[in-house]
Amino acid sequence: MRKRHIKSFALATAAVFGLLACGGSDTATEETAAEETAAEETETTDAATDYSALRVAIVYVGVPDDKGWTYQHEQGVLALESELGIEVKRVENVPEGDEAEAIMEGLAAEGYNLIFATSFGYGTPMARVAVRHPDGCFQWATGAKFLLTTDMGGEYATFGDIPANLGTYFGAAEEARYLSGIAAGKASPTGKLGYVAAFPIPEVIRGINAFTLGAQSVNPGATVQVSWTKTWFGPDTEKESAESLLAAGADVLAMHQDTTATGLAADAKGAKWVGYNSDVAEAAPNAWLTAPTWNWGPYYIQTAKAVAGGTCPSDEYYGSMADGMVTLGSFGSSVDADTQAMITEKAAAIIDGSFAPFTGPIMDQDGKEVVAAGVRPELLDLLGMSYFVKGVIGSPKG
Repeated sequence: MRKRHIKSFALATAAVFGLLACGGSDTATEETAAEETAAEETETTDAATDYSALRVAIVYVGVPDDKGWTYQHEQGVLALESELGIEVKRVENVPEGDEAEAIMEGLAAEGYNLIFATSFGYGTPMARVAVRHPDGCFQWATGAKFLLTTDMGGEYATFGDIPANLGTYFGAAEEARYLSGIAAGKASPTGKLGYVAAFPIPEVIRGINAFTLGAQSVNPGATVQVSWTKTWFGPDTEKESAESLLAAGADVLAMHQDTTATGLAADAKGAKWVGYNSDVAEAAPNAWLTAPTWNWGPYYIQTAKAVAGGTCPSDEYYGSMADGMVTLGSFGSSVDADTQAMITEKAAAIIDGSFAPFTGPIMDQDGKEVVAAGVRPELLDLLGMSYFVKGVIGSPKG
């Protein structure tokens, strides 16, 4: 399993509040005092750290006001700027491929010593730039290093040796995806769900499967029809895909896209909607059920502090609901109290480790067992997922 090394500040705070609320023992008081002392020492160290030599840049695949993927990363960057008192360089709407490599090369040449790249297709370009700039620190979102050297990375798998100054960061969106599937399964009178999906890569396939399993946990006959858009950010294309799924009979739509176009299409037809990335219930409140969402701020802050302290994180960070990187958005008015309680209970089980969305038995589309009963796949198996589970309509190859 890959390391999950950044603790949730929210969970730590809740734990302290829990001790105080219970009255606590002398030992608990001593532990709390020790924690407070440690926190004070950390704050003193942070205050003494000079961030003037830290130059941070981030490469966005979209625009910060997309109310989706890039918007949520922007919230993390704003938190980083506020915490460290620095200004981060943003480069928006950068296509994946050679243009991305040229832009990252330019940033590194300009002296930016910590560069974040926020899309899967930036992996190989970033790795090449990292080799040429060994003194810089490069962080690739949504990727996994082994995908750079295997055919699982598709057109992006063209890199050789992995540089030591390259780290990756992502999280178990499948946890919140599963929970959102429960909301969708309960909200669908027909059991026909639709999914507007970007690219046929493991990240997206994993999310579709988790959503499907969540829906089937409360609506066993539920199916999920997939429409591939081949774009991360394309409001018109997303709308067309959504409308085609609605025309085919879907009464709930989910998405792996960067805009609210799917939700607006669902709302126009009186259907329901599961969003992604951000809590944007206000975009289509009548359609809104909930959404898997992200909290990038703690990761950006901790990584920048590490680089300022002379360390480039080069491991592969995979956050979760337990550490707060992966979250679930608000519930819409059509998610009844019983469904909310069911989702809350399942979320608690995910967080405490007693449940995992891909616990077997799981069958693929052809009825072949891909995960045996009681087995939880290793993280590398999840990161390389290339099959659809039973009940998904469409091809995982796009």
